Amino acid sequence: MKISIVGYGKMGQLIEQVALERKAEVVSTIDPFHPKATHKSFSEEAMQGVDVCICFSQPAVAMGNIADACRWKKQVVIGTTGWVDQMDRVEQMVNESGVGLVYSSNFSIGVNIFFKMIELASQVINKFDVYDILGYEAHHNRKLDSPSGTAVTISKILLDNVDRKTVTVEEKLDRKIEPHELHFASMRGGNIPGTHVVQFDSEFDTIELKHTARSRTGFAVGAVIAAEWILDKKGLFTEADMMKQLL
Repeated sequence: MKISIVGYGKMGQLIEQVALERKAEVVSTIDPFHPKATHKSFSEEAMQGVDVCICFSQPAVAMGNIADACRWKKQVVIGTTGWVDQMDRVEQMVNESGVGLVYSSNFSIGVNIFFKMIELASQVINKFDVYDILGYEAHHNRKLDSPSGTAVTISKILLDNVDRKTVTVEEKLDRKIEPHELHFASMRGGNIPGTHVVQFDSEFDTIELKHTARSRTGFAVGAVIAAEWILDKKGLFTEADMMKQLL
């Protein structure tokens, strides 16, 4: 497998390391700012022989990177968040170019197992209205977005499976929370790679599901596995689609 890594920050460099360990070839690294990237932007030279573009750049340039990869007719793995409100446009680009794209708010295999556990648990909790539901996430002080894309995904899973919760509240609450609201809070500080917690709380006990990342390596391994998976596919896929097939 020959890959191009788009976004050559800490995550991009870790993806390169993992890809090489899994016997992939890194053809190019694209980053307009990093001095050690092989290319500043997409070009014929940067895309020569590339099978898959793995994109972990800043949210502001995510749509441009997707468009460029589609223009060069390369398979795409995208772990950048902040663009999903333009999903219809992305699906159109993917279908018109005839490529395959897989995206996730978090490519960590452990996190995707965590998503499945939350889905199953919330289906059970849906039958017992004595339990209220809440969640929170914590990340390092350099993270640019809040809430995390993973928290957004978790909130959607909960809303999809618990009838009494219909909307997520992410901001600070200076009032009593309404019964139909799901509060999912964010904290930033230190060097935390990523912690996500869901609590099912009643008057008599608390059930807690928690995922704590020890390093970014899990994200990189998941992204490279996703690149291997998307190689022979066409269309728009999520990490959930991949996990469903792998399981």
